[in-house]
Amino acid sequence: MSDSPFLIAESFVTMRAEATRHVLQTEMVKQQADAEKGLVEMLERSIEEQKAALPLGQGQHLDVTV
Repeated sequence: MSDSPFLIAESFVTMRAEATRHVLQTEMVKQQADAEKGLVEMLERSIEEQKAALPLGQGQHLDVTV
């Protein structure tokens, strides 16, 4: 057996650290996607509210005879 217990332990710790880093990166990407989704939903609601706030007939036809 050429591997010392210290090298095996170091390898194990390194693998665990990489796994933890990967999990954290994945969670950060998910949180960023959720934040962007929330922003898109807010903008869509804002657009719908603006459409609802227009007076009757406004924005539907353009009178070019003037």
